[in-house]
Amino acid sequence: MIDDFAKAYLHDALRFVRESLVGKVEGLSEYDVRRPLTHTGTNVLGLIKHLTLTEARYFGSVFDRPYPVALPNFTDAGYANRHHLWVPEHETRAQILTNYARACAHADSTIEALPIDTRATVPWWPRPDVMLFNVLVHVLTETNRHAGHADILREQLDGATAADPSVDWPAHRAQIEAAARAAKH
Repeated sequence: MIDDFAKAYLHDALRFVRESLVGKVEGLSEYDVRRPLTHTGTNVLGLIKHLTLTEARYFGSVFDRPYPVALPNFTDAGYANRHHLWVPEHETRAQILTNYARACAHADSTIEALPIDTRATVPWWPRPDVMLFNVLVHVLTETNRHAGHADILREQLDGATAADPSVDWPAHRAQIEAAARAAKH
């Protein structure tokens, strides 16, 4: 009973954060979804491209349910250059979002088909012997982490947040700035 509850709970949480992440590209220009906003080039669409690989790999080959599309590998030349974290001009937003939806659907079918205690091996993990439970928690954590990055990137781009619209954000920020300056002395 608890296994079914845990699996459903984690899967629902994963679905929710996926939706939130995809929503971060709505209303942004092609430039802004690809625009490098950190020292390392992090961008909103690149995060979604990266999570496509995460979903496809972890819920695909790890559980002997290979994803039907060839995926970059850790040993590929482009992988070292972080090609899975940004989107070249020839790849469209629609392609990236379609690929992510496809990878998530494949992942969903794996999650739905297997019991939460299904065993698998993640060769690149320090403790490679895992269960579906471990992989669900890992992918949920990874997706939440990158959704948080996307939240910050989106706020940098146009100020859009899911925050309470009744808050006077400029005043709030000024209060935080004043406290930071006061602490410096």
